[in-house]
Amino acid sequence: MPIEIEMRARFSKEARDLLLDRLNRDGEDLGPDDKHIYFYVLPDQLLKVTDNTAAGTAKITLKESKIGQGAAFAETEFAIASADVGAAVKLFNALGFEDAMHEASNLRHNFRFHGVEIAVKWSEAWGYHAEFEVLLADGASDAARTEAVATITDVANELGVTLMTEQELAEFTAAFEAAEKQRKERERQAALIR
Repeated sequence: MPIEIEMRARFSKEARDLLLDRLNRDGEDLGPDDKHIYFYVLPDQLLKVTDNTAAGTAKITLKESKIGQGAAFAETEFAIASADVGAAVKLFNALGFEDAMHEASNLRHNFRFHGVEIAVKWSEAWGYHAEFEVLLADGASDAARTEAVATITDVANELGVTLMTEQELAEFTAAFEAAEKQRKERERQAALIR
């Protein structure tokens, strides 16, 4: 199973615009990649059903770690038909994962810059942000992982982007999960009142 080395950054709209200008000028444009994602935040894993609305494709992904637990993500992924997204979500919910589910739409545009794939994104939860990624082969050595992190860091620095630390990512995702839990409880309470 491939290993993703993935690092993230959050920034203002103005910083996003500067990043897009630079990537449009000096990077390889990989095109729009808007997605609607149903993600299940499990204790040590992240399960996703992704409807890639820009490409008309879909997939199920299991990441053997979650955001804030390191930059390396072993990943199992397989394609499904776009028409089967609803059935996949229904299946995972029926298996007891519904309370762990969050839903999000991501507006995103992908680029490649000096060997790093960069998805420049906007979502309600994250605001303007970017994901920097290097994909390594299954069983990649620790040295290869360290080199990928260094490559991503160098690219981010060249682009003037400050990457989030693991602590910042863990705090951000914990706050998001707590807010989502409160939102779901309010919705549950409102449904009981009706």
